[in-house]
Amino acid sequence: MLAAQLGRALVRRIGRSSVSSAQFVRPLALSAFPPPRLFDYKTITANLKIDKDTIDAVEAAFGALAKGHVDVPMPMHIGIEETSVAGPGDCHIKGGYVSGTPTFTVKLACVSFYNNKNLNLPPGSGIFIVVNAVTGAPLGIFSENRFMTDLRTGAAGAVAMKHCTTATQDVVGFIGCGAIARNMARAAAAVRPIKGVAYAIDGAEQFAKDMEAELGMPFTVAPSAEALCRQSDVIFTQTPGGSTVLEKSWLNPKGVTIIASGSDQPTKQEIPIDVLKASKYIADLVKQTSKVGELRSALKAGAMKLEDVHAELGEVVNGTKSGREGNEIIVVDLTGTGAQDAAIGQVAWDKLSKL
Repeated sequence: MLAAQLGRALVRRIGRSSVSSAQFVRPLALSAFPPPRLFDYKTITANLKIDKDTIDAVEAAFGALAKGHVDVPMPMHIGIEETSVAGPGDCHIKGGYVSGTPTFTVKLACVSFYNNKNLNLPPGSGIFIVVNAVTGAPLGIFSENRFMTDLRTGAAGAVAMKHCTTATQDVVGFIGCGAIARNMARAAAAVRPIKGVAYAIDGAEQFAKDMEAELGMPFTVAPSAEALCRQSDVIFTQTPGGSTVLEKSWLNPKGVTIIASGSDQPTKQEIPIDVLKASKYIADLVKQTSKVGELRSALKAGAMKLEDVHAELGEVVNGTKSGREGNEIIVVDLTGTGAQDAAIGQVAWDKLSKL
């Protein structure tokens, strides 16, 4: 009653002024949206994993992206310089909406807060906000601490392996053996049985032991990145991206697919320029990889032009561009798209909202 009286009083006041009542656009709200549900890390990790649901959702999102059916803005990056009161660290904000789905997602991911080790905390954290695409009201806040980001990255790895390798390519190398590598291994194993080979400055032995036990597939540790490359049909790279991790002369002459996910900033590069130039290059999203992915370095060096891009991954998914055709080098450049975030956000809401 009070709100209605205030609203009528405001309209009368506007009517007496030189401003027309037609310009009075937003009346006082008579009701509010319910608060979004909060899902903690334990709940998220207990109910989400690399499986058919996540892979299928991300695959469909890539297909829709290639058809122009996804609204994906360029990522926002906030750099936190190290001072006496902050940092160092980086914050990435991504999001997207896949046309025809009932939600959209905005994600905040914080990484490289390396001083967190002094507080016994991980260097990264993050949240997903899943929003009702009908009302615009937030439905759920997922305190996922990068678990869902790593999950959707792994699902993209599965999509790349499914569409850019052949059934006979079963020796799969992993350069960098952190959390993303574990999801990439799960993703590869979801596509076909593999023989895993691991190499990292630290953690390769434990990674190989854990993945062999979890997946029931053999994993060995290579003594060097070169030894890994010479025997691998598929190579997943997921390192901090501070320097290149392989050389062209190391690669399997029978053909190799490199699925690179370590570069998501202009300062990062995992794949040498001569490998990029020699490859059938496939981007998750060209407007991103040309700015923050592996493609950026090749463009800057003048070794490649945008016209040299073979395809976006969604075009290969849709069958409008080819995947593997022979003994070629294929590089799949995964910088992470808002389409993937929207897809995994929808899967998370569908599953966890029923709890």
